[in-house]
Amino acid sequence: MALTGRTALLAALGSLPVGILAPSWTGMLAVNAPLSLAILCDYAMAAPVRTLQFTRSGDTTVRLGDGAEVQLTVTNTSRRRLRAQLRDAWPPSSWLPGTGQAASRQKLTVPAGERRRITTALRPTRRGDRHAERVTVRSYGPLGLAARQGNHDVPWTVRVLPPFNSRKHLPSRLARLRELDGRTSVLTRGDGTEFDSLREYVPGDDTRSIDWRATARQTTVAVRTWRPERDRHILIVLDTGRTSAGRVGDVPRLDAAMDAALLLTALASRAGDRVDLLAYDRSLRAQVQGRSASDVLPAVVNALAPLEPQLVETDARSLAATALARAPRRSLLVLLTSLDAAPVEEGLLPVLPQLTQRHTVLIASVADPHTAAMAAKRGTTDGVYEAAAATQAQAQRRRTAEQLRHHGVTVVDATPDELAPALADAYLALKAAGRL
Repeated sequence: MALTGRTALLAALGSLPVGILAPSWTGMLAVNAPLSLAILCDYAMAAPVRTLQFTRSGDTTVRLGDGAEVQLTVTNTSRRRLRAQLRDAWPPSSWLPGTGQAASRQKLTVPAGERRRITTALRPTRRGDRHAERVTVRSYGPLGLAARQGNHDVPWTVRVLPPFNSRKHLPSRLARLRELDGRTSVLTRGDGTEFDSLREYVPGDDTRSIDWRATARQTTVAVRTWRPERDRHILIVLDTGRTSAGRVGDVPRLDAAMDAALLLTALASRAGDRVDLLAYDRSLRAQVQGRSASDVLPAVVNALAPLEPQLVETDARSLAATALARAPRRSLLVLLTSLDAAPVEEGLLPVLPQLTQRHTVLIASVADPHTAAMAAKRGTTDGVYEAAAATQAQAQRRRTAEQLRHHGVTVVDATPDELAPALADAYLALKAAGRL
């Protein structure tokens, strides 16, 4: 039995002058029988908690930063009116800081044999799956002197998806893609592209593009024009090892890499290319394979939602073997990883020839904008030391990138806000050059 604040008030006013000191309910009944009897009767008239029935409905997915609503239907199967306070418990990350306690508690009244629906408004602050914990109900009697309390497990899961902030860059990249695809005036020529049409030769054209059979049938020299190939294979590999856990600004490096992967997936699928995804460190963490152009972006978003960095060193040999197994024919291999010298020199460089021999390799990495700000500091002793350390870190990062380029790798090194559009631009540049 739970006594309420009203009962405590009566005791404070002197209604239970001796009963407060009673060691048990038996003693209280003996000291102040009328009020104690009223409390027991109020408790007996409170609707039972154990017989309540609960069902849920509402949102099952939400983008990080947006709000979600989950409905809880309470059915009172007893013959007594339910007057209750209800707490719908969710993890703390399901609400903005400081708002969870107020959002999870509600008052409701349900007549006997009827049902009521309440809504819990969530605003998650982290990606991943958010599971409802339990529903706690405190059922009061008609006098409000005592209450019954109990818990019910009513499972529900809301998956919090990546925010995909870089989608604002998609329209401009699609316009450039239409140019490359021959829908406007731009056409390209070169090996590894699809034949588009014939036109008359003009000085400066590559003689290898001359179509001699077509030239023999007409009085002018005919030149083949080309357009970027469609249905190319792109394998995006996310490194989820310890380096992906480092925070750059307000977000982990992995989250910035995810945003870049989503923009590239949306762009490449609209270009008619097939996109697969792997998330790997020492084992496979997520995979999207064999999806159609219309299904691949939702599948990638859903696969990335629960992904978290793992505090282990990435096994580069195993990662390379897994990537080669998923891409048996020539593909664009996009590896989102760190450009820190030690992981690259000890892990990635030894296995890089296996990847570049078969695939076009593009490595994208998240740069820390704070390093550039430190390199510009002057005027104080601390500022000079910070500038020297930042300059040394930048030089080492450039050397690592040059080592990768020496192996034929395209390197994209950009801050979190610029990584996604820079990676999309690198993809378009490779497509325009006929390297896909």
